[in-house]
Amino acid sequence: MTAAPVLDDTAPAPTPARARTVRPLLSELRRGVGPWAGAALALTVSIAMYGKADYIDGWQSRWGEATSLLRTAGLLLGGPLAVAAGCWQGGRERRRGTGELWASTARTPLRRAAVAAAPAAPAALWPALGHLLAATGCLLATWPYVSAGRPDLLLVLVDAVALAALGTLGFVAGRVIPWRLTAPLLAAATYVVLGFPAYGNTPWQWLDPAMAHSYNWDKAVWWFAPASVVWTGGLAATAFLAYAARRRTLALPPLTAACAAAVLIGTGNGGQGPWRADTAAARLVCDDGTPQVCVTAVDSRLLPQVSAALADLNGALRGVPGAPVRWTDGPRPTGPDEASLPTPAFESLRGRLRDPGAYAHGAVQYLFSDSCEDQDYEHPGWARASEVNSAVIQWLAPSAAYEPVLTDRSRADLARLKTKSPAERRAYLARYLAADLCDAEEVPVP
Repeated sequence: MTAAPVLDDTAPAPTPARARTVRPLLSELRRGVGPWAGAALALTVSIAMYGKADYIDGWQSRWGEATSLLRTAGLLLGGPLAVAAGCWQGGRERRRGTGELWASTARTPLRRAAVAAAPAAPAALWPALGHLLAATGCLLATWPYVSAGRPDLLLVLVDAVALAALGTLGFVAGRVIPWRLTAPLLAAATYVVLGFPAYGNTPWQWLDPAMAHSYNWDKAVWWFAPASVVWTGGLAATAFLAYAARRRTLALPPLTAACAAAVLIGTGNGGQGPWRADTAAARLVCDDGTPQVCVTAVDSRLLPQVSAALADLNGALRGVPGAPVRWTDGPRPTGPDEASLPTPAFESLRGRLRDPGAYAHGAVQYLFSDSCEDQDYEHPGWARASEVNSAVIQWLAPSAAYEPVLTDRSRADLARLKTKSPAERRAYLARYLAADLCDAEEVPVP
């Protein structure tokens, strides 16, 4: 009589197919060039943003400036890095001589490509994660100093998707051309391709994911973010499917979607590019002084400092015939009794005006900056009129930085202006404001 078979409870259970697919992916995510690429990209973007933080128009003054510079740093500098890392990953099998081993496995080409494409996941994911990490740090560093509004997080995600797409394109290039110099050469070519559209001025340049827009009082149209994701992601999916799929026709749907998104980006919004005026950002916020000082909502936090910087100047202009009744900034045209202000964010750093005196000096320069014709500068008395103008500007808003450029005659004019009585100053200012500053003969000499 044959004995019944004994079941061995200690035998390992077969590994599910899903686990066999996930484990190589997790293993690739933890090792290889992917983590290093993500860390390098995060560090590169952070260093680039830190280097621009102390510029006179530092990005920490506005959400728009921060997001715009993040796009430039992330794509123009990080894009070539993502492509090179993906390319190196893609060529790894050929360099190791394991391509024939994968070809001999009993799987369909698409299934084999999916398993073999595990290196493509870190090539795409790590650069995107590195950018998101750097962007999070920069936006947190901006948050304490902005006046109003909120960051456009969708644009940050769009940049991350573009980096993932570049990593995928690099991976496919590495599979097709597994030459060791392919990665650096492709990185250099990517930098040129991403940087070249910045020198144009057409709506089609927004197909470049590295193209930044200084949207002081603008915002992106609602469809720009999803269209950009479809554009860059569709190109990457097309390249990967054209390389890996048994039926190359599978690459047609993402290619069609990418082309449709490209047409929308290039021709949408009336062909004006994917930006429109943001009325909430351009809304005027004013003080109760005389003359009144108004800035846009995105700079409202700087209004008390701007008012303080213009206090002495407003005191000199108050009640003078022809003097402005209001200072304004923003995209709207100035009225007949208004004068333009320098944009406060461009003169501030981390929520503070860098030099209040220099800001007031710039405001006076705006006040006396008439649009003159070329022939006006050829008038024999233009040099003398220019010297008088310099003296008046320095008199109304003294600036230590501007003092050394005054000529001897300008200094003499300034000295005479300082000795005038209050009534004489008001009378002279009224004559000066009424004069055509483009006509040298009309400019009154002190």
